[in-house]
Amino acid sequence: MREVVAKLLLIDPEKCTGCRTCEVVCSLSHEQRCNPAESRISIVKYHDAGIAIPMTCQNCQEPVCAAVCPTNALRPDSEMGRVVIDYELCIGCKLCVAACPIGGMGLDARGQRVIKCDLCDGDPVCVKFCETGALKYLEVASLGLAKRREAAQKLFQLLERVGGTVSYEQALRPKGG
Repeated sequence: MREVVAKLLLIDPEKCTGCRTCEVVCSLSHEQRCNPAESRISIVKYHDAGIAIPMTCQNCQEPVCAAVCPTNALRPDSEMGRVVIDYELCIGCKLCVAACPIGGMGLDARGQRVIKCDLCDGDPVCVKFCETGALKYLEVASLGLAKRREAAQKLFQLLERVGGTVSYEQALRPKGG
């Protein structure tokens, strides 16, 4: 029996430049066409603020889209930590699109079927092509450690600015070295 490692697609909006490469490679990977409207990830831009935020299905633990589906075409896949669509059962009612609280469900450009992020079967293409690191596919267990390290680095930088403590790099060096 294969060990299941829980992973998630982590989005860091502070690193997103709005280049939309993720949209292009997603549509190419899934539809074999360069059409961001057929992408499973979308960049939401706030031009006045200069902010771009990648948005995609969060593969919720309690997916509302699956709960409203009258044919059970949407179901959680606990092995991959995602929600999958069974197109054999889908009747195209689009209730899932209307119910998703974050807009993670979409329609393909031709409007013939619902689409959502499928995590590229565990190897998200968008992550591979994200030059800034705004998209990462991480083990859930490592996420807490990564966040603690990032917070510690920010704290060290703050302390360094206000009062001459050791630098973050100095603190990471082994003692006696």
